[in-house]
Amino acid sequence: MPISSRIHANPNTGFAWLRMIGAITVIVDHSMPLLHPQRLTIFPASWHMSPGYIALMGFFAMSGYQIQDSWARDPSWWRFSARRLLRIMPPLLVVLLVTVFVIGPLVTTWPAHAYWTHIQTWRYLVGTTVLFFMQHQLPGVFSQNPYPFSVNGAIWTLPMELLGYALVLAVGLVVLIGVPRWFLFLVLGGMVYADSVLHATFEYHGAGGSLVYVPIGSTVSFLVPFVIGMVLHAYRDRIPLRPWAALTLFAAYLALSQTPASRYALAFSAAYGAITLATHWPRKLEAAGPYVYGSYGTYIWGFPIQQLLILAGVRQVWLLIVLAVPAAYGVGWLSWNYVEKPTQRLRRYLRTPAPVRRPVPAPPQIPVTAAAPVRRS
Repeated sequence: MPISSRIHANPNTGFAWLRMIGAITVIVDHSMPLLHPQRLTIFPASWHMSPGYIALMGFFAMSGYQIQDSWARDPSWWRFSARRLLRIMPPLLVVLLVTVFVIGPLVTTWPAHAYWTHIQTWRYLVGTTVLFFMQHQLPGVFSQNPYPFSVNGAIWTLPMELLGYALVLAVGLVVLIGVPRWFLFLVLGGMVYADSVLHATFEYHGAGGSLVYVPIGSTVSFLVPFVIGMVLHAYRDRIPLRPWAALTLFAAYLALSQTPASRYALAFSAAYGAITLATHWPRKLEAAGPYVYGSYGTYIWGFPIQQLLILAGVRQVWLLIVLAVPAAYGVGWLSWNYVEKPTQRLRRYLRTPAPVRRPVPAPPQIPVTAAAPVRRS
C-alpha cells in the first residue's frame, strides 16, 4: 500500500470537510453585515480582506476540480447536465418553498392577502428557481431587520456555479472533437485578463454590468479559481500538489493583500491551497466524513436562519454566530440526509452504458491435408 494511502483520507472526504469549513466561514462572515450593514466583513475594513470571500474562492476551485473529474469519468453532455441539476436544484427548491410558503407568511409585516397577491412573492419563487432571474426580497419579509435587502443573500453565487458547469461542458466538448487539453490554459488566460479589466472584489461587483441579474465582474472573478481547478485536474499527472507550495502561495497573498496584485494571488493561492489540502486531508478524520457532507444545505440555509435570529432579537455578532452556526449545520444535515441523498439516488438511471462487446472473430482455419503416403522401396 502506498504511503499516501495510509496517511491521507479519501479526497472526497477532504473536499467535504473543506466545504463544510467554508460554509461555516461564510456564515460567520455574514454575521457582521447582517447586524451592521455598513460593514462588509467581520474583518476590519482596513484589511481589505474577507474570510467569506476567500472561502468562496476555495469553493469555486474545488468545484472546478471535482466537476472536471465528473466530466472526465463520463463525457456525456446530457448525463453530465442531469447530474449537475440533480445536485444543485432539489435543495434549492426546498429552501425556496419553505421561505415563500412558511417563513414569509409567518414573519411578513404585510397583511396575508397583500403578501399572497403581490407579484414579487411569485417573482421571488419563480425567478430565483431559474437562478438567472434571482430575486432577493419578499414583501415585508425581514423588512425591519438591520439588513432588509435580502431574504437569502448566500444563494447569489449559485448562477455563477451553474455557469462554471456550462464552462466544463463547453471545454469538454471542444476537447472531444480533437482540440488538445492545453486549450484550458487559453481559457484561464482569458478569464484572468477579463478579471483584470473588470476589477471585481468582495467590496465591488466590478464593471461589465450584469448578465440578466448576475453581476459579470463577480462571475469572472469566481470563474478564475474555477478554471484553475479544472487545469489542476486535467494536469494532475504533471502538476504536483505540495503543501509547502500551498503555504508559500498563501503567504504571497498575505504579503500582496494591500496591492493590485492581490486578486491574482488570492485566486491562485485559494485554488491551489484548497485542492492540495483536500487531497492531503488526514486519514484519522475520515471517520467523521458522514457528518460533513451537508455543506450545501448549511450554506443555503445559513442566511435565512441568521435573519430569523435577528428578527427574534439577537443583536450581538458573537451571539448570532454561536446560535446560527449549529442551527445551520443541523438543517444542512437534514437537507443532506432527506433531500440530497434521496435525489442523488436518481443517478442510478444515468449510469454510463456498458461498452458493447463485439464478438472476437475466430482465427482463420488452415485446411489440413492428408499426409502423402510413404513409398517403400
